[in-house]
Amino acid sequence: MPIYRLLQNVPMGPEEITRLTTAYEETLRTIGLVDRNDPIAEMIAKKVIEIGQRGVQDPTQISELTIKEMGFS
Repeated sequence: MPIYRLLQNVPMGPEEITRLTTAYEETLRTIGLVDRNDPIAEMIAKKVIEIGQRGVQDPTQISELTIKEMGFS
């Protein structure tokens, strides 16, 4: 799963990691992406991490912003 691999390189606590993985899973579920090896899944993971680093705390809000900023409907 792309997000776990990417999070290994970013210094974060367990709560933040849980928040971001929850947002990542929620985003994939919302757009209907099942294949975690799809290159789009990695792009989503990077965007989720980016939004989380901006200070957004709520996983649902992170997911919504990810979908909006990546242009998914």
